[in-house]
Amino acid sequence: MTGPVLFLATLALTLPVLAQDFDELKIQRLSQGYRFTEGPAWSKDGYLIFSDTPSDRLLKWVPGSDVTVYRTDAHGPAGNAFDAQGRLYTCETRTRRVTRTDKNGRIEVLAETWEGKRLNAPSQIVVSRNGHVYFTDPAFGEQSDHRELDFHGVYHIPPKGPMTLVARSASRPRGIALSPNGRTLYVSNVDDHNIRAWDVDRNGEPAGERVLAAKIEGAPGGIAVDEKGNLWVAGKGIGVYSPEGKRVHWMDMHDVVSSLAFGEADSKTLFLTARAVVFRMRPEAQ
Repeated sequence: MTGPVLFLATLALTLPVLAQDFDELKIQRLSQGYRFTEGPAWSKDGYLIFSDTPSDRLLKWVPGSDVTVYRTDAHGPAGNAFDAQGRLYTCETRTRRVTRTDKNGRIEVLAETWEGKRLNAPSQIVVSRNGHVYFTDPAFGEQSDHRELDFHGVYHIPPKGPMTLVARSASRPRGIALSPNGRTLYVSNVDDHNIRAWDVDRNGEPAGERVLAAKIEGAPGGIAVDEKGNLWVAGKGIGVYSPEGKRVHWMDMHDVVSSLAFGEADSKTLFLTARAVVFRMRPEAQ
């Protein structure tokens, strides 16, 4: 892991449609030396959590400090998210479950089975402002050899009541995100190379599945939504899509990005996990 942040490059962009109005972005290598990073999530308490999945660790970065280990023996962590109360939600691929860690460090299992069968390997997760949890459950590589379910799923855990199945498919969902108002759920699909969308009702239940964006280059992974509702999608590079599904920009990346998340106090920093490296992207003037 590295200490001081190293400036790598400046990307010239003209994106007036984006929430941040980025004219120039500066990408920094925040830390490196990992096996495969995933699931960046920004806490309102002022720090970043991300996973190094094969190394079985959750890591933490506080601005101005080096990266430290937040948790070992983390059961193959992948996607992470925080709720409005500051609790951490983690998809654990080895135990095939979703957990929630409160601010005292107590870990609670929220999901591990569906209709009596173990989940495949929960991948990415998002939590709405009013506490509804949504996660994807694909299977990759060796995970496919131990499946008990005959489908890949998207699930909803409401604040009260049982978990429900949002979607089931033969293809694999991965990234997941909500619109700023929480009324639209987005899911990327690795095999179909698209992003699907659902309308979310007042009870948090998604309905009206549709393809929002198709023919995405590469295998789409994590999704981050900015304050104007534009979708930033990790794939062969980083694609930026309007809320209507139109691609408005594309950024080529030397490293393959797995996941991304907005953070810091103004939500204008984009954190990128890219295998052995974690990047931080900011407007150059800031």
